[in-house]
Amino acid sequence: MPYIYNALVVKGQDTTCQQINVTCEVQQLLGNNQVRAVAMSAIDGLMRGMEVIDTGAALSVPVGGATLG
Repeated sequence: MPYIYNALVVKGQDTTCQQINVTCEVQQLLGNNQVRAVAMSAIDGLMRGMEVIDTGAALSVPVGGATLG
């Protein structure tokens, strides 16, 4: 089971054979190997049985000089 606030990546193909790659953040552990997560992008095409990878780390965003001031 992933920890709360870990990033999960859902990978797979939808019914039209387009690649799906959605990043989610774990919000709640429900039990029975299930979690409640918030998706960071559109979830069109997600289906049961798709591969989910626990990154083992929280969400992170690269920043550059303009962001850092």
